[in-house]
Amino acid sequence: MSVYRTIKFGTNLDLSDENKWPLQLNELKKLPAFMRVVSPGNLLSHVGYTVLGMNSVQLYMKVPGSRTPGHQENINFCSVNINIGPGDCEWFGVAYEYWGVINRLCEKNDVNYLTGSWWPILEDLYDAHVPVYRFIQKPGDLVFVNTGCVHWVQAIGWCNNIAWNIGPLTYTQYYAAIERYEWNKLNSCKSIVPMIHLTWNIARNIRVSDRPLYELVKFILTQSLNYIQSVLKYLDERFANEVILRKQLRTSDEPAHYCVTCECEVFDILFVSEMDRKNVVRCLDCALECDKHLENVVVLYQFTLDDLQTVYDQFQLSLLPTLTN
Repeated sequence: MSVYRTIKFGTNLDLSDENKWPLQLNELKKLPAFMRVVSPGNLLSHVGYTVLGMNSVQLYMKVPGSRTPGHQENINFCSVNINIGPGDCEWFGVAYEYWGVINRLCEKNDVNYLTGSWWPILEDLYDAHVPVYRFIQKPGDLVFVNTGCVHWVQAIGWCNNIAWNIGPLTYTQYYAAIERYEWNKLNSCKSIVPMIHLTWNIARNIRVSDRPLYELVKFILTQSLNYIQSVLKYLDERFANEVILRKQLRTSDEPAHYCVTCECEVFDILFVSEMDRKNVVRCLDCALECDKHLENVVVLYQFTLDDLQTVYDQFQLSLLPTLTN
């Protein structure tokens, strides 16, 4: 006897394979450059590998009443959402500047803002003087969710939506992403976009002409370089010749690495050990907690200091030519 189950909300169905969906993905290239899945001005195009649902297209299949709870996009990036239909969706949105108020409302109701499932009560938002945008997304309508916008959505009818994230090359976007990246670390929440890895790729690949954006990227590069130097100095002073660093170059599409214990991003210097017959990566702090002498840890580096210093030095503010009469 066969048992059939009804899918009430099919989420995160991957549409990134160009061999399976060539016509559909080609249609999306007709959008303005800043909305495209892949674009030189899209920060997420410089991650260097596919982050499903972020720099690739995904499908959401909904029955009437299906809800996407309140949230901001992963580390505050923008998103594009197109309703294919046949039914409508109802959207609620709150500007980025008010996310702290909603976070406090979540805390008041003992709900985790980052990982919990919550649906704001509109009266609570009105009482807190939070303006709410509310509108209907009909079939064919495109919704652009701006940097850090808090939003929640419900399906009024049967509908299919496609969505992806984008990162405009602006100071506002980069600052909001870095801010959430750091806040995620404080709250033990994994950031699926590796901002340190991405920042070094920005320095390699993009000419930045906006001074505030350039200065912030340069600051993050400085912090990263200083941290790597401090780790190397610590290993040299604490372990001398007991710990040998081994070089392992990155492959072209190799994903960023995360600590298996705390889930923070681990850039350049990897502390590798065996767990459940698999090699896993840890950050320095977690590696020391597991093995204070690093006796069963292999330490790898993926970039030399000279390589990183060269990237750092070559990343300069790109001045636009001025028009003269």
